Amino acid sequence: MDISKLTILAIESSCDDTGVAVLKGDKVLSNLVANQEIHARYGGVVPELASRAHLSNITPTVDLAISDAGISPEEIDAVAYTIGPGLSGSLLVGASFAKAWAWARRIPTVPVHHMRAHVLAHFISPGPPPEFPFLCLTVSGGHTQMIHVHSPSNMEVIGATLDDAAGEAFDKVAKLIGLPYPGGPLIDKYAALGNPEAFSFSKSKVVGLDMSFSGLKTQVLRFLQSQLSQDPAFIDNNLHDFCASVQSAIVTMLITKLELAVKTTGIKQVAIAGGVSANSGLRKALTEKESLPEDPWQVFIPPMGYCTDNAAMVGIVGAFDAANKKFGSLSDTPKPRMPDLNS
Repeated sequence: MDISKLTILAIESSCDDTGVAVLKGDKVLSNLVANQEIHARYGGVVPELASRAHLSNITPTVDLAISDAGISPEEIDAVAYTIGPGLSGSLLVGASFAKAWAWARRIPTVPVHHMRAHVLAHFISPGPPPEFPFLCLTVSGGHTQMIHVHSPSNMEVIGATLDDAAGEAFDKVAKLIGLPYPGGPLIDKYAALGNPEAFSFSKSKVVGLDMSFSGLKTQVLRFLQSQLSQDPAFIDNNLHDFCASVQSAIVTMLITKLELAVKTTGIKQVAIAGGVSANSGLRKALTEKESLPEDPWQVFIPPMGYCTDNAAMVGIVGAFDAANKKFGSLSDTPKPRMPDLNS
């Protein structure tokens, strides 16, 4: 079936934001996010508070998304929802609502892998999307993976972080210097004003396409302890340069692995996805690969609105799977841990 004929209601509740979207094929009719600002007070997401907020937000957000889409509930062909990975309570709220809403209307559900949704966000109109096969580096607060994308339903993880995700490294470094949660975007903001060569941090040396960021966090911690013992005002006096140097180190590690993946596979169609794909340093470094004098890459960078968690990306997976009659059942349960990318 042509996905353009399908109308999908999509629900994303893997973490702290309640996302609801309505798609007609690859076209977004509405895409809403109910934010949970309370977590900033705690310096990170509190799972219990997140699930309670989802319970409060999901019904009015679904109603508003359908209204904004200009359709009636009867026009919806299937309900796509995030089944994992993510916070257990948050996933449970979204999955339970989606299955109940679909069951009441006798329409099918489509359980969606969160990271697969980030990859396929590139296929949301207006595009243009990459052609298969392509490489996609998914970078977020919880995951960092190198994915060989053979088709919408066939994705192979060929490299991943052995410990911390790149986004977590950004947030932890931000916390070390007293920036509020989420700190990654603030490091990016200040890095644009600094000198990336002001301070030098060594890069992890992991064999193959796997990555590691825990060593960098430890290195940065010890660097700050040393500098602050000599100059208590070090952070205030060097904030921009420090952020630029840390960001440069993380981006360099990511780009180095992308270069190796391109060399190993021979694929020069390269995409990024996930929350950290909004980082200006990473976007700039990847864009520069398009202007290489020899063998330039064809680069795909998602719009800002589709970098962080959103329901539109869940909806496009729902459209692909529904077109292929790949539906879920009422017995499907959330998978907080990383399920198989093709499940």
